[in-house]
Amino acid sequence: MQHLVLVPILLPLLTGAILLLLERRHEVRVLRRGAWMGLSLLLLASVALVLRADEGRVEAYLMGDWPSRLGIVLMLDRLSALMVLTTTLLAIPALLYACAGWDRRALHFHALFQIQLAGLNGAFLTGDIFNLFVFFEVMLIASYGLLLSGARGERIAAGMHYVVFNIAASTLFLIALGLLYGLLGSLNMAELSVRVAAVAPGDVALVRVTLGLLLVVFCAKAALLPMYLWLPEAYARAPAAVAALFVVMTKVGLYALLRTGTLWFGEAAGPLEGFGRQPMLVLGMVTMLVASLGVVGSLRLRIGAAYLVLMSSGLLFVAFMLATPGTIAAGLYYLPHSCFAGAAMFLIAHIVQRERGRAGDRVLPTAPPMPAVTGVVYLLAAVALVGLPPLSGFIGKFLLLGEVPDADTGWVYAAVLGSSLLALIGLSRTGSRLFWRTGRQEVREPWEEEPPRVRGQELAATMLLLGYVVAMGLLPAPVLRYATATAEQLLQPAEYVHQVRDTLPQRRAP
Repeated sequence: MQHLVLVPILLPLLTGAILLLLERRHEVRVLRRGAWMGLSLLLLASVALVLRADEGRVEAYLMGDWPSRLGIVLMLDRLSALMVLTTTLLAIPALLYACAGWDRRALHFHALFQIQLAGLNGAFLTGDIFNLFVFFEVMLIASYGLLLSGARGERIAAGMHYVVFNIAASTLFLIALGLLYGLLGSLNMAELSVRVAAVAPGDVALVRVTLGLLLVVFCAKAALLPMYLWLPEAYARAPAAVAALFVVMTKVGLYALLRTGTLWFGEAAGPLEGFGRQPMLVLGMVTMLVASLGVVGSLRLRIGAAYLVLMSSGLLFVAFMLATPGTIAAGLYYLPHSCFAGAAMFLIAHIVQRERGRAGDRVLPTAPPMPAVTGVVYLLAAVALVGLPPLSGFIGKFLLLGEVPDADTGWVYAAVLGSSLLALIGLSRTGSRLFWRTGRQEVREPWEEEPPRVRGQELAATMLLLGYVVAMGLLPAPVLRYATATAEQLLQPAEYVHQVRDTLPQRRAP
């Protein structure tokens, strides 16, 4: 069982390599079976990791039997296990939707899908900041292929912007890592927490600049204002199944901020305690409001879905930067909810686009009426994303507002409630025009044939995502208990640091 932490990384890599070898000689059905076998095993491993982490232990796994301060170390705690399970649960409906037919049109889709899962899981499990960069790149390279495969026209342009922005951010990341190693002599996260707290007074300014560069990179990955411009068009132009998986990518930057913030800028950080927290809190609130305005002004449902992802990132910034046990727990409860609900909206947008034919997912009422089931799933996703009762979005926001410190109550309440109201207006407007005001008499040109109906597999994938959301709303207690325990563990990083620094390779007898 000690090697279980390797499975979420090695299994998708191995599955992706096998699928890459098989795709030239076998039809897509064989590739789908292989992908589902790999994902099923990954789900079992993810659940096992959560159960193991829920025991409260922090485990360090040394790669190659090297000391943790020199070699690669993987870490398992409640937060990393939660993120791996969330990614796996999100991947299941995304793959199900893709297997309805889109995977036939995408070059190397199944191999790239598995490699992206390996990059995501590696980023969540690594205990070394350099290997966080490595897994970032694995994840991004796979995402480039998924986004641009079979692309043309506007998707090519949006994809190129996405690639250029992330290459620039990765370059800045690498520069910051070089400066950090030169200043502190280590890139292990736990070791750095000790060295940051003991930094000499004369080096504090330079360390601040270096760590500030890292925070800028993480904020860029999480699409914090003003570094969010790459997200709406890239996500809106991506294929539906790819966009659904991409929802968790912004959470990687948030995860990195939460992990490094509790390790490096906590109460024991000396002059660096709370570094960068207040500016990111303010920018998080502004990001929520700007994103909600984007939802109101969107003329396409998929653009609105992208702004909803951005709005959820702003809310998580607020929850994590307030840095109290209650707000972090509320954020950790809201995080998987936002992934599932946001991904469902991308799938719904694609279903609407197919059912409306040439009218696409534009908000203007220029298409025949759609099936009632599409309207029902849209209503459910909209209620979840806005945060109305009784679904999990309401629970997450309610818990967050109840834990806001008195000093920040006014601004946080205004940002959360104001953005939710604007999102409600935008989604109500979109829904009324898409589902209530449709009719053939409004079409300017005659329809040659009925638009294609949604496939059962596509609808099943969408309903599975919404099923996650409903389950979190009906049975919130287990998730809230786990989120609360995770927040408490994060705000007491001594065990994490102790486990890494005191884990030495077991020497073999001569």
